[in-house]
Amino acid sequence: MTAVKERILGAVTIMSNNDAEKLWHIIKTDFGSSEWDDIEEVVPDEWDLKMLSDIENDPDCKEFVSEEELLSCL
Repeated sequence: MTAVKERILGAVTIMSNNDAEKLWHIIKTDFGSSEWDDIEEVVPDEWDLKMLSDIENDPDCKEFVSEEELLSCL
């Protein structure tokens, strides 16, 4: 993953749901494709809800590592 994609993911992770909705609208408008409408929306399970809660409430969850750092740990 490139550095700009990592920054985008980091930004989306910490933005509000309202801002994420606005960004999604921009993506669909500027990069429009009927394929966007075919993306399955999945209801979060218990594990997902725990992660989302941690993102909202645990300041340590806002630390990111690069792909290279992650792969070096494997």
